Amino acid sequence: MAVKIRLRRMGAKKAPFYRVVVADSRCPRDGRFIEEIGTYDPTKEPAMVDIDVEKANKWIATGAQPTDTVRALLKKIEK
Repeated sequence: MAVKIRLRRMGAKKAPFYRVVVADSRCPRDGRFIEEIGTYDPTKEPAMVDIDVEKANKWIATGAQPTDTVRALLKKIEK
């Protein structure tokens, strides 16, 4: 099973809000997921990022691959 750490879109039309989830790569973007590890709100100024870095690192250590966007968000948090 290929596991990805990716964004799950929520919120209204033209007002996106994302949850950072760990999901099977074969599931749809907003479909079933294994665990929710954080949130990302790009509509706020500055963008609000709240990710549990411990959980993210645990999943990465067990083989989960973060998407490019999630990888960038994790780098922003770790600074």
